[in-house]
Amino acid sequence: MLGTQNLAVFLVSAVVLNLTPGQDTFHILARSISQGRRAGLLAVAGILSGCFTHTCAAAFGLSALIAASAGAFHAVKWAGAAYLVYLGLRMAFSRSPGASPLHPVAANNRWDIFRGGLFCNLCNPKTILFYLAFLPQFVAPDAAHKIPALLFLGSLFIATSTLYCLGLVLGASALTHRFRESPSAGTWLQRGAGAVFVTLGIGLVAE
Repeated sequence: MLGTQNLAVFLVSAVVLNLTPGQDTFHILARSISQGRRAGLLAVAGILSGCFTHTCAAAFGLSALIAASAGAFHAVKWAGAAYLVYLGLRMAFSRSPGASPLHPVAANNRWDIFRGGLFCNLCNPKTILFYLAFLPQFVAPDAAHKIPALLFLGSLFIATSTLYCLGLVLGASALTHRFRESPSAGTWLQRGAGAVFVTLGIGLVAE
């Protein structure tokens, strides 16, 4: 279909890969637990936008250029780590408690949450290498047009990711609903989420 091969294997692999916890998973969980469902959904929207960008980059060769240049690769890695640490410190030292059903995410914070998810995904070197190494394996060697095949495979992966991410948001936000209603608990949840982001940033550099 559309120049692809072993599509059933690809779908199974995509589901397994989505179920493997990674940087995006912890980012979504931290937002959903500390700030609620709306924040979690905004983070998901940012991450999926990053996935779409990676799909287009892999299809048109940009990911290959970044992976081939050690300087560009490390620049992306350090930029992602710095941004995660910045987000973490900002949340950890914020005086306002995490958003809750009683205190929805403010309109001026929505873009920050979306952007956090987007940069979390875009600046992850593992994601760049994943799209560069994984998707081409399922493009038929004799495909007349490989770019549509890569875009199609990327769209399928994003579709499976969407279902998984929405499940994370709904589950995490529902389980911690009562904690966020308490101002003191909301503050500690937000600080905990900040610590998660800082840890992710440090871990990204340490890899």
